[in-house]
Order: sequence, then C-alpha cells, then structure tokens
Amino acid sequence: MSDEARAALDDLDRSGGSLAVSPITAWEVGILVARGRLALSRDPTAWFEALIEAGVELASMAPGILVASSFLPGPAPRDPADRILAATARIMNYRLMTRDKGLLEFASAGHLDAIAC
Repeated sequence: MSDEARAALDDLDRSGGSLAVSPITAWEVGILVARGRLALSRDPTAWFEALIEAGVELASMAPGILVASSFLPGPAPRDPADRILAATARIMNYRLMTRDKGLLEFASAGHLDAIAC
C-alpha cells in the first residue's frame, strides 16, 4: 500500500470517519480468486463478510448509482464494475482507493476523487 494511502487511512481513523466498500467488490474479488489472480487465506465470501464485520460499511448500490454508471463524463472506464465504483464514489462523495489505472486516469481527469493504493 502506498504511503499516501496509509496516511489517508490514518487520517480517517483519527477523524472518526468511516470506510465503505461497494458490493461489486465482492464480485470482483470472487472473479480474481476464481481466475487464480488473487490468493486469499479464506473463501472470498468469508473474506468479504469479515471485512463488513470488522466495521467497514457496505456502500449503496441503489438503482440510481447503477444508472449513473451509464452516464459518466469524459472517457469513462469501460469495465462495468469500474463504472459502478466510479459512480458510487461520485454520488456518495467518497474518495476511492484503488490500484486500477483506468479509475486513476478518470480521477486525474477531474471526474473522481481517488487515491492510489
């Protein structure tokens, strides 16, 4: 994890802020494990449930967010899951922490608040 990302998490902890994860992340983690691109110490469902039990909030994936993912400005990411993540961050006013180059480029273009991890 980058120093900037660690500092952001430390600031969030000190300020009493909350951390949220999109439900689409559960699907993405499952896909990565199924394809052998990510190794976890437990089943992906158990991993995601442990994240929620640890106090990470579950972000909304309401119909408005899903529709908004179809109407992102500029050259938006092509990946549907990335579009949902971007729309969630934009609508909920979240700062997105990601390693995804497409999402970071979208943020660099001014369409999203994001930090590289």
